[in-house]
Amino acid sequence: MPGQPAARRTVLKGAALAGAAGLGAAACSTESKLGHAQNPVPTAPVHLGEAEVVPAGGARLYRDQRLVVCRSADGQQYKAFSAQCTHAGCALDEVVDNEANCPCHGSRFDVTTGKALKGPATVPLPEVPLTTENGNLIAGPPA
Repeated sequence: MPGQPAARRTVLKGAALAGAAGLGAAACSTESKLGHAQNPVPTAPVHLGEAEVVPAGGARLYRDQRLVVCRSADGQQYKAFSAQCTHAGCALDEVVDNEANCPCHGSRFDVTTGKALKGPATVPLPEVPLTTENGNLIAGPPA
């Protein structure tokens, strides 16, 4: 029967495509509330360098360390947050007007509070302990 092999191929192709679609949907899953972020916050101290490079009333993205640090307008207080999107774990790519952007799905976060401003992320960025020592910023737990 010449018609059967073609129908079988069609069924097999459909099954393969359905499996691939399932993997794509799993990649955007938000079951964990932190997406695919394994460790969204440092588990050891991370030295970020001079505190003065963070502008007063602004923020700085530390891409390699996956952290974002903001500084109060009076220049006296600093706060740090994970720079890993809470939707799917992508690294945030830029900060403009104290809003951090996720390039993967368009989520936006307030870098002064960590709050999710635009979805698909709904969970805020985790806050990271931050200290200053001799004018330098150190993020994460104490040594």
